[in-house]
Amino acid sequence: MGIYPWPTLISGSHRPLPRLLPWFALSHQHPAVMVTNFLRKYQLQNHHLVLPKKQFVTYALYALIALAFLHHLIFYPAPASEKSVVVAQVQDEVAAGVSAARVNAREHLLPPPPPPQQGDEVLRNQRAQGVVAKEVPSPAPAPPCDYSDGEWVPDARSPLYNGTSCGTIKDGQNCMAHGRPDTGYLYWRWRPRRCDLPAFSPEAFLSWLRNKHLAFVGDSLARNQAESLLCLLASRSAAPELVYRDGEENRFRRFVFREHNATVSVFWSPFLVKVAEKAERAGGVRHNNVFLDAFDERWMSQLGALDAAVLSVGHWFLLPGIYHDGGSVVGCHDCAELNHTETDFFGVFKTAIYRTLAEVTRRHGDAAGRKVVALTTFSPAHFEGDWDKAGACPKKRPYRNGEKELGYTESEMRRTVVEAVQAAANAAGAGSGLRFTALDVTTLANLRPDGHPGPYMHKDPFAGGGAGGRVQNDCVHWCMPGPVDTFNEILLQNILR
Repeated sequence: MGIYPWPTLISGSHRPLPRLLPWFALSHQHPAVMVTNFLRKYQLQNHHLVLPKKQFVTYALYALIALAFLHHLIFYPAPASEKSVVVAQVQDEVAAGVSAARVNAREHLLPPPPPPQQGDEVLRNQRAQGVVAKEVPSPAPAPPCDYSDGEWVPDARSPLYNGTSCGTIKDGQNCMAHGRPDTGYLYWRWRPRRCDLPAFSPEAFLSWLRNKHLAFVGDSLARNQAESLLCLLASRSAAPELVYRDGEENRFRRFVFREHNATVSVFWSPFLVKVAEKAERAGGVRHNNVFLDAFDERWMSQLGALDAAVLSVGHWFLLPGIYHDGGSVVGCHDCAELNHTETDFFGVFKTAIYRTLAEVTRRHGDAAGRKVVALTTFSPAHFEGDWDKAGACPKKRPYRNGEKELGYTESEMRRTVVEAVQAAANAAGAGSGLRFTALDVTTLANLRPDGHPGPYMHKDPFAGGGAGGRVQNDCVHWCMPGPVDTFNEILLQNILR
C-alpha cells in the first residue's frame, strides 16, 4: 500500500506532516484513542473543525477503512481450532517426539524383563499340544523344631508351682521341702538355637486334654515326668483327683481333673516288654528276666482307650538282665556267674523299642482319630562319685555348651529312640491313626547336673551326722520344680504341632 501526505493546519498556514504509518499499523489503535489524538492535534475553533474539504475527505476515508477492519475482527473472529497446516504438523511431530523420548527413557531405567523359565516354556508347549498340566504340589511343611540343639539361659520367672503348692510330688523329688538351701537351679530355661520353645501353658494343655486320656508308660523317670505335668496343670486348675491306685510305690495310678474331664495315668513298665523283675523273684536273684517276644499287657491292653501315650525307658536296661526270645535265653548282661552268652544291652534296648512300636502300629494303626505316641529320649545321670557319699552330684549351675559332652551310652540310647520313632512314623504312613513323635531331651538333660535331688532325696539329710557323713544320693531323677518341667514344655509343643 502507498504512503499518502497528511496536511497539517497550524494558524491557517500549511506545512507538510510527517509521512503516515501504514493503515494496518493504525488499525491496531482503539478508535476512541485515534479520535482523541486527532482532536488534540487539530484544534477546534468556535466548536468547528478547521480543515480543507479535500483533505477532510481523505482523512475520513482512512478512518472508515480502519473502523471496518476493527468491526471485522470483533464480530467475525477466527475459530481457535483453525491452524496453519504447517504449524499443526510441526506441533504434532514435536508432541510425538516428546512422548517417544519419555517412553524410551522409562524403558531405559527399568530392569530388563526376566528370561522365560524352562518350566514356563514347557507349560506353553503343553498347552499348545492340548496337554493338561498337573497341579504343582504345595510346599512341604516346615520341619519340627530341633530341641536337642540349644543352651540353658537365665530366666527370672518363678516356677509355676513349688514344693508346698503341689500335692502330687513324690517325696524323693521334693527338694525344696527337704531343705535344699540353694534355689538357683530353678531360674533357667532351655533356649533352642533355631526355633522357639514357649513357656509351658497349663491353659493350652488343659484345653487339649479336655475329654481325653493321657498316659505315661515306663520307669521311674516316666513317673517323674508325669508328676511334673500334674503339678504344672494344677497351677491353673483344681488339684487332680486320684481315682485309681495299685502296686507298690503307687506304680499304677490314675488322676482326673474333674472340671476338664481330663485324665492322666501312670503305668509302670521299665522295659515296655514283659519282664520278671528281680524284686519279684525269690532267692535274691539280682537279674531281671526280660522277654523280648512278649509285651507288657498291663499297659499295652489299655492303649486303645488312650488318646496319647508318653513312653520313657532306658535306665533299667543298664541293670543285670537275662534276655529271652522264642522260648530260649539269647544272652545276658552283667552275668559272669551264669552260663549265658554275655551281650551288650544296646541291642536288647533297640529290639524292645522297635518291637513295641511295631506292635502299637499293628494293634492301633487303623484306629479312628489320631492317637499320639511320644517317646522321651534317654535322660542321663550325673554321679561324680559314690552314690552313698556326700558330693555325688554337687553342681549348682548348668554346664555351658561344650563343657559336658554326651557319653557313648547316652548318645547310643538317644539315637536308638530317634531312629525308631522315625521308622515307626514311616511305616504307619500319613493316613494312619497314629502319630509318633520323639521328645528329644537327652542333650538338655545332660547339661543340668544341678537339677537332681542329690542328698535331698531325704528330708534334712545332714541333720544328724554333718556334711561329711555317708548319705544316699539321687543323681538320676529330677527335683520338682526343675529341669523335668522342660520335658513337658516340649511335650506340649509336639502335641499341638
